[in-house]
Amino acid sequence: MGDEFEQLATIYGELPLDGLRANTLKIPPQALQDLVEFPLETLPWCLAGFMLPREAKAGRHPYHAAGLYYLQEPSAMAVAEVLAPQHGDRVLDLSAAPGGKATHLAALMQNQGFLLANEIHAQRAWELVENLERWGARRTAITNETPERLADYFGAAFDRVLVDAPCSGEGMFRKSEAARRDWSPEFVRGCSLRQGEILKQAQRLVRPGGHLLYSTCTFNPQENEGVVGRFLEEFPEFSVEVVPKKPEFQSGKPEWIWTETINSQARQQLTRAVRIWPHTAPGEGHFMALLKKGGEAGMEERPRSRKEASNPIPNAARQTFEEFCLAYMVPGHELRDSQELRLVGSHLYQVPQETQLPARDPQLRLIRPGWWLGTFKGSARSPFERFEPSHALALGLQNQDILNSSDYAAQSGEIQVYLRGETLDSPGEDGWTLVCVDGFPLGWARRKAGVLKNYYPHNLRWG
Repeated sequence: MGDEFEQLATIYGELPLDGLRANTLKIPPQALQDLVEFPLETLPWCLAGFMLPREAKAGRHPYHAAGLYYLQEPSAMAVAEVLAPQHGDRVLDLSAAPGGKATHLAALMQNQGFLLANEIHAQRAWELVENLERWGARRTAITNETPERLADYFGAAFDRVLVDAPCSGEGMFRKSEAARRDWSPEFVRGCSLRQGEILKQAQRLVRPGGHLLYSTCTFNPQENEGVVGRFLEEFPEFSVEVVPKKPEFQSGKPEWIWTETINSQARQQLTRAVRIWPHTAPGEGHFMALLKKGGEAGMEERPRSRKEASNPIPNAARQTFEEFCLAYMVPGHELRDSQELRLVGSHLYQVPQETQLPARDPQLRLIRPGWWLGTFKGSARSPFERFEPSHALALGLQNQDILNSSDYAAQSGEIQVYLRGETLDSPGEDGWTLVCVDGFPLGWARRKAGVLKNYYPHNLRWG
């Protein structure tokens, strides 16, 4: 880096920077900026992104519980913006946990098209579930699979694929003692080999004319330009796209991979990759290379998954759900007459028709085949006697979608009581009630005799 290294080294004597991204599925960025009590400074590469003051306790706030924003490292917000999914796209986030980039993709798609969020580690996959449900992501499925099995199952079915690759995490050195402790030259070489294998599988999932974005939060060229350069040689049908430049974006550094025997054509393309450095831009740093696959494919030509989704919901279950919708949903709401309902055990989902996913398939580890609406309760003889709405349904709705709601101010005592899982006094009609904070859904309660019984999930309750 020459003289520039001194500037980079100085940064590591300073505290890391925090960021916040508005959930545009629920609130415009300017409206959120006006709503919160802490100041927010806009980011240059993300219209919904902000720098967050260090003293702000944004993670312990009712607006966070309502999914109005996601706490995310600032430079990581550039990734989904560069991939730039369109509203009707089929998009895959291959290594999605804990959900920062997946929630961003869902927001950019505005709950249109289809997003498949995958995480290979089972425990982290449930973190992903929690964050996507809080976000209100509705046209999304979540899998716990390897890249190879996904490629075998779907084939070249996706318009855009994100590989936010597991890496040595040099961009996390300011924030993570573990990242500093675990780093070694051997670790870097191992990451580079693993990243190359992931990319080989990921390219199988991209349709002709589609895009594949490779990103890391590390700086070394072995895991960045080196991985992409080798990929371009092996898969010449891909090329590096030019990314709309921001003043804070620097070009890739093919001259740093002098140990690699990569041809001149591939090396030249690597200058189109993007580097974000912590000493020249807000955030901890990132690398991105946007790859386009040759060829063109129309919507009707896209490969589909091997099994078409049927309509396995029994009439008794549909009737019980329709009765719930009639009692609590506003007239004309899409769920009232949805033809996309699927049943898995006692759980009811809305599964987008674009996915071509069955609700259950032994060939695929599906955690969520779609938007989880709720659970049927009953007896062995009558398993669909009643319907209990899910937390995911509450967070995917708007206040005006529900006939019965109870709204409280963010700083009110009632909101604190609700988030602790306690009951609330609330006169009104008996039945399910959507509890809201300043007009934004927070979760369910059930009113009986003027008391709201709390249905906020136990694992989310504030201590």
